[in-house]
Amino acid sequence: MKKDTRLILALDVTSRERALSLVKLLENYFDAIKVGYPLILAAGLEIVRETSTYAPVIADLKIADIPNTNRLICEAALRAGAEGIIAHAFPGSDSLRACVDSAACYGAKVFAVTEMSHPGAEEFMAPLAEKLASLAVDARADGVVAPATRPERIKLIRSIVGDKIIISPGVGVQGGSARAALEAGADYLIVGRSVTSSEDPIASLKRIASDVRNYR
Repeated sequence: MKKDTRLILALDVTSRERALSLVKLLENYFDAIKVGYPLILAAGLEIVRETSTYAPVIADLKIADIPNTNRLICEAALRAGAEGIIAHAFPGSDSLRACVDSAACYGAKVFAVTEMSHPGAEEFMAPLAEKLASLAVDARADGVVAPATRPERIKLIRSIVGDKIIISPGVGVQGGSARAALEAGADYLIVGRSVTSSEDPIASLKRIASDVRNYR
């Protein structure tokens, strides 16, 4: 992925038409697109191919199964045009390596979830995040997911993963600060509902982009 804006647009919508409209409207303001289950289930895997004509697509499927099932899921998303996959690390190293190996065949990247951005992640994920980050390194994942809502966690994860890519969700609606996340070590910020649900998506994304520019 290029690193011009350091923003990843999360298409948190369930309408193909709305998704494509947002991508066309905002294409100059983000480096990549994140497409998850809600949109893929509503619009089909073809939405990955359609949006990938505008920017690299990360398929946020949070894959978490046995190795063979992980491989099959990855291959379906990668064949559809995804250049990145988000997978959970907690099923274990063999399951995560299945994703990494599949992605390598397509020249794609895998991002392992260490800790999610919602409050509930502190119950079970946070206590294991360091182990999950180490597992991601050992499995040769290209990067990890760490929460912008808890920048101190990004800093901790950065100390474990070294120069691997950190993508951070939670900026905007969930209360995460773009500047704080970047200062803690995030490479990219994932922005979704604060933009996709806004009456003025361009203005909303520009405000976040301004925070990023000011950090530089």
